Amino acid sequence: MKIDPSRIPVLVGVGQSIEREAIVDVIELAGRAAQAAFEDAPGLENRIQRISFVGVAFSRVSGSPATELALRLGLSSNDPLQCEVTTPGGNTPQWLINRACAEIAKGQLETTLICGAEAARSLKLAEPDSDFLTAGMKNSTDDGKPKDPVIGAAIAGMLGPAEIRARLYRPSDVYPVFESALAFRSGNTPSEWRQRIADFLSRSSQVAEKNPFAWFPESRSPEDIGRPSESNRITAEPYTKRMNSFANVDLGCALLVTTLAVAREAGLSDQCIFPWAGAGNADVAPAHRKELDRSPAIRAAAEGLFRAANLGLDDIDYFDLYSCFPIAVEVGASEIGLGLDDARGLTLTGGMSFFGGPGNNYTSHGIASAALRLRESGRFAYVSGNGGLLSKHSLGIYGSECNPDGFVLAETLAEQSAIEASALDVVFAAEGEARVDAGTVVYDRTGAVVSAPVIATLADGSRVVAVAAPEILPDLRGQSLVGETITVTGAEPPTYQV
Repeated sequence: MKIDPSRIPVLVGVGQSIEREAIVDVIELAGRAAQAAFEDAPGLENRIQRISFVGVAFSRVSGSPATELALRLGLSSNDPLQCEVTTPGGNTPQWLINRACAEIAKGQLETTLICGAEAARSLKLAEPDSDFLTAGMKNSTDDGKPKDPVIGAAIAGMLGPAEIRARLYRPSDVYPVFESALAFRSGNTPSEWRQRIADFLSRSSQVAEKNPFAWFPESRSPEDIGRPSESNRITAEPYTKRMNSFANVDLGCALLVTTLAVAREAGLSDQCIFPWAGAGNADVAPAHRKELDRSPAIRAAAEGLFRAANLGLDDIDYFDLYSCFPIAVEVGASEIGLGLDDARGLTLTGGMSFFGGPGNNYTSHGIASAALRLRESGRFAYVSGNGGLLSKHSLGIYGSECNPDGFVLAETLAEQSAIEASALDVVFAAEGEARVDAGTVVYDRTGAVVSAPVIATLADGSRVVAVAAPEILPDLRGQSLVGETITVTGAEPPTYQV
């Protein structure tokens, strides 16, 4: 069946921006990236019908960033022009691509600009006493001014009351908890597992070394990444500082999506990249997950994605796996059957430890990098986005040639229902013994142990999130309690003794 070119979505323009010296804001960085995308695909600015701005996490921004960007770019007179901003989540750039492509395939949309940026470095310079990790929360303050409509999945459900009461909600604490479950399954100590992580992250840094938009364009050895030192302290077992996403960056990215018909009319056919398929699913809150080192949602979405594209893993030339923390890469690879040492590599940017972690907008850079690589060579690229705490997942496959079936958005509703039905019971109070399923030891900047949260299973099979009794914290340094039996007592949150 021949598909109408006006129903075939193409990624035709990409642009990225970086600032290392001057103080800039989010709109400046996004504007630079958008201008680069327009230069990459000239003649399409006045055809843009919608600007989708990826929700800002670590920078100051108004409630109407898409409208501000339209004014800056001189697009306010486009008719029609819809401006919108997304909810939080690193999955949102890929989700926006999937949504736009599905609408183009239905004839509901022609040309759209997907854009985002973070200016955390500039914020820290301009406001030395500010905390960029909480800047995004303050952006939602109601100042009485008009706001861009908010679209996307809410953050509700990514954490449960048990995690919140135990103060287990910072990504830098939760992801190491997941990591501990995988290390235990593999039979490794925290120090042994740390070395394994450092090996594949070193290969990521080699990619960053060649990326002009990488925040740290330098290759690092496994020893540089995995060996604890004064400049590379352990943040939460088993992670060192260099294993964490680096959010203190000034980066922007813009993606211009239109139809094949429009691209042909503009003389841009040769640079078109074709989204073949998209998919998405969500996992339940951490303590409710049966296996804390797995993601049924990624597995279900990936199966639907490859089925929709009529492709297999061997067809893919390039991968960019979401990389906020090592466990995200490990689970993202495992659930699609990809080895960490696969010769094709796991990242096209260099990963969020070395390329940088511009909040919710990282995956835009992954998509841009995939498009640029496919323009040079290769058949297909796979890109994954992850929001929350291994919570919301959006996946995409991109091709250098058109899909004979056009873009396909995978149907995974039945799988989502099964994931939600699999949630374990979680209690907020407990007395007695429990087996530790996952946990971490968190350190402050001086190296002192400040907390040691665990997720454990009680004798009746229910889950509990517990925190270490204060008097035992010093004794937990360097330890993993996974597989051990602890004694839990109390409520909101329960505490434990070893």
